Amino acid sequence: MADTSILTDVKKVLGLAEDYTAFDLDIVMHINTAFATLNQLGPGPSDGYMIEDDTATWNAFYSDPKMNPVRTYVYLKVRSLFDPPQTGYLVDAMTKQLAELEWRLNTLWEETGWTPPVST
Repeated sequence: MADTSILTDVKKVLGLAEDYTAFDLDIVMHINTAFATLNQLGPGPSDGYMIEDDTATWNAFYSDPKMNPVRTYVYLKVRSLFDPPQTGYLVDAMTKQLAELEWRLNTLWEETGWTPPVST
């Protein structure tokens, strides 16, 4: 997949046109919240990551194709904060999807990126 804009991609899956910018500040804020959570789980740059506009791309956050679930996670996290479903069933389903992705991404990171502490 081509290296595309994080903000543009998230807006698209939210159903917003790329040139509709009325909610960009809100969406950027929620994207950065998702990235902060991911940083605590392990994936992404060790010093954290944030976006400010539509120039930030996915490859700046990760380059390993195994981390592609990051895109789904960011969308679901933004959707749950920006435009949550109105029914309890859908909220529950989204919450379970987020929890599964968090577990899978953390497990993947532990398998590939974790460095054990140095014993003294």
